[in-house]
Amino acid sequence: MNGPTGVARSVRAGVLRERRAPRGRTGLLMLGTSLRIVLTPVVMALVLGGAETAAAIVFVAGAATDWIDGRLARRWEVASRLGAFLDTTADKLLVSGALVALVAVDRVSPWFVMVIVGRELVLLGLRAAVATEGRHLEASLLGKWKATVQFCAIVLAIIRPEAIVAGVFLDQWAIGFAALVTAWSGLDYLVRFWPVLRSHP
Repeated sequence: MNGPTGVARSVRAGVLRERRAPRGRTGLLMLGTSLRIVLTPVVMALVLGGAETAAAIVFVAGAATDWIDGRLARRWEVASRLGAFLDTTADKLLVSGALVALVAVDRVSPWFVMVIVGRELVLLGLRAAVATEGRHLEASLLGKWKATVQFCAIVLAIIRPEAIVAGVFLDQWAIGFAALVTAWSGLDYLVRFWPVLRSHP
């Protein structure tokens, strides 16, 4: 039972377990990403329907999956191009969907939304240009802080607390700050990868 054959089977079993574990972990991370995508239209419908509290709760739940996914991916050392693409896409859908709904109910200035969504479109093109050089556009620390600021500002815009600063609602200041940080992070990416853009005819 414990001869070479048994050892070989044990080794093979161990290898199989090691190969299967990343798949299970990757599937769990993909579940969080998929949840953000699914919750996007839910948040939009709740905002448009005037259910601000419910919309805020659902949005926070979706945003929390982004933090949980990132933490688990670093702990498990699980990373893939597909996972990174879907994770980034899910974040952009959640943020853009919520902002579109907030513009529709006159909670957010469309100019701020143009800055935030425009930055994402610019980075989409930058990411494609960088990929042609065989490089990957890694998320910067500023880019990660940008996402956090956006999430917080959107939650404030959804619930709109009765707090006014210099004649303007607090959430409006928050969205303006989020737009500023978003533009700043976009410029940071452009500056860092400008040599890649210049290398193209």
